[in-house]
Formats: sequence, structure tokens, C-alpha cells
Amino acid sequence: MTYVRPIPLADAARPEGALPLAGGPLFFDLVEILERGRAPVVLPAAELDPATLAPLTAPRPPVAGLAMGRPQIMGILNVTPDSFSDGGRFAALPEALAQAEALVAAGADILDIGGESTRPGAAEVEPAEEIRRTAPVIERLRGQGIAVPVSIDTRKAPVAEAALIAGADLVNDVAALTWDAGLAAVAARREAPVCLMHAQGTPQTMQADPRYDDVLLDVYDWLAERIRAAEAAGIPRARIVTDPGIGFGKTLEHNLALLRRLSLFHGLGCPILLGASRKRFIGTLADEPSAERRMAGSVAVALAGAAQGAQILRVHDVRETRQALILWQAVTREAAETAAERRQA
Repeated sequence: MTYVRPIPLADAARPEGALPLAGGPLFFDLVEILERGRAPVVLPAAELDPATLAPLTAPRPPVAGLAMGRPQIMGILNVTPDSFSDGGRFAALPEALAQAEALVAAGADILDIGGESTRPGAAEVEPAEEIRRTAPVIERLRGQGIAVPVSIDTRKAPVAEAALIAGADLVNDVAALTWDAGLAAVAARREAPVCLMHAQGTPQTMQADPRYDDVLLDVYDWLAERIRAAEAAGIPRARIVTDPGIGFGKTLEHNLALLRRLSLFHGLGCPILLGASRKRFIGTLADEPSAERRMAGSVAVALAGAAQGAQILRVHDVRETRQALILWQAVTREAAETAAERRQA
């Protein structure tokens, strides 16, 4: 099988005939052809047939009301006692509501609320407890007039159902609908978008010597299969987001391989969510054992993801990521504006 990775550009000197990347401000005129067991080959995009180019260039439909033509920031709100970075800080309802308001004020485009830690080694939480932690927060946010979209970070159908009833807009499943067979039906019936994330193993086992034949292509194939499964369950591709699952059953080298060629996942025809904030590989590379002191590295990875066309950046440090994105977009805006003018001509 052949895989096609667009090589993203955001330069003011846009090559003649360059194509828009997933309908956004980035563009490409070269692609990298990948095959198992063979060295990559770079070719002009113009040599590809229209059917191959279509998923790489087509604009992505909005997700939970958010336009996918620019990077959107997903602010993380863990209402858990044991998350790896901020466990226990926002477990009580008043603290959770205050943090949600702070994230929105800092520039979060969407909130991702989770009641079960999925850090390496974390224990499973019963659905009733997970509902107790998450649904009241969502309900109160809606009651207070917080209008930004809300994502429920869960693997379980009852938790997703309760969150959607309370006012959530999207289901973010780290198991990509493989943990609870009923979750796909809930999302389909309620017409909720879903994020399908790749993980090898469970939180209890995923970091016990993860192995791949080719991590980039293995993850791509797995996500392609999960998209097909979601579609078969009644969830159209227009309501599907994909996440390569940085840190979920991956070594440092696996994570870097995925980040270096993240744009490959545009070939799935869905928006890409990148969740790398404060993760262990950042601490390893930066020699920073404290998760709370990995903000700078997290922002660097978020910008690298934006430069590969990732549409949703899931982060703890919303204000800092927003500021970095504003500056990054400012220095690449000439290319984006020129591209828009050419499309309108």
C-alpha cells in the first residue's frame, strides 16, 4: 500500500500551482510517498490523480460549530484526583467551574472535560463516579451561560450520554469506540461529533514495551479502520476527528516519528487533533521531571503541530499557546492572505 503525505508550507513565496492543505491557510506542492520497507520518495503534487489529492485538499466541515480552517485551542479540564499534571486541583465543583471560566477567558475555543485519568498506570473509574464528576460541571457551565463547545473525554457510553444531556457537544474517546460497544450508538443517535484516538493497550498496560512495525503507518491504518467502524455505526466522516495518540502506547521515538510526519493523517479526510501537552516525552527531552514546568516545550510542540496543519490543539496552557499561535500566524499571514486572494480571483 502507498501512503501520501503532503509537505506543508506557510511561506510568503507560494509556489505556482500549490494546493491548499485541508482547506486551511497552509499549502503544499510536494508530497512524500511512503511504503512499508521502502525509502520515502518526494514527488510534485501535480503528478497525483485528483482522487488521491481530494482528501488532502478538501476543506473540513465545522466540528461542534468550530471552523476547521484555522487551529482551534482545546483547553483541558481534568476533574479527577489523579491526572498526571493537575490531578486533584479541579476535582471539586467550585474549582472546576472557576478553571473552566479561566480557560475560556484565556482563549480556549473548546473545553475538554474528563473525569477519568488515562495517564500510564491509571485505574479505571466506574461510570457512575465518572458521571458524578463531569455532568454537573457541564450542566452548571451551560446554566452560567458559558457558550463555548464542550467535549466529554470518556470511553464509556453512559458517561457520554449524561454529558451530552447536560450540554456537551463532542465525545473525545481515547479508545476510539473500542472500549464500550454502546458509545458509537450514543454518538450516532445524538448526532454528536467524535474524536477517535489511537492507543496501544490500556492505561494500565500501554507503556509496557510498546512495539510497532512502522508506528506512523500502523497508526494511520488503525485510525482508517476505526473511521470505517464509526461510519458503519452511523457516524458520518464529517463528524469525525482523528488523534494519533501521542504518549498512548508510544516510546519517545514513536512520538517523534508521529510528530515529524503528522501531516500524513490529512489523508484520512478528517480534522487532526494533537494532544501532547506536558507529556512525559517533553520532560525527557527537556530534562524536566515536573509536568507543570513543561509549558514551553508543550507550546513548541503545539506550534509544530499547527505547522503540519493540525486543526485542534489540546493543551493545558491555553493563554501561552494562544499567544504563540497569534505570533506564528502573524509571521505566516502574508502567505495565508495571498492564498485566500488567489482562491477568490
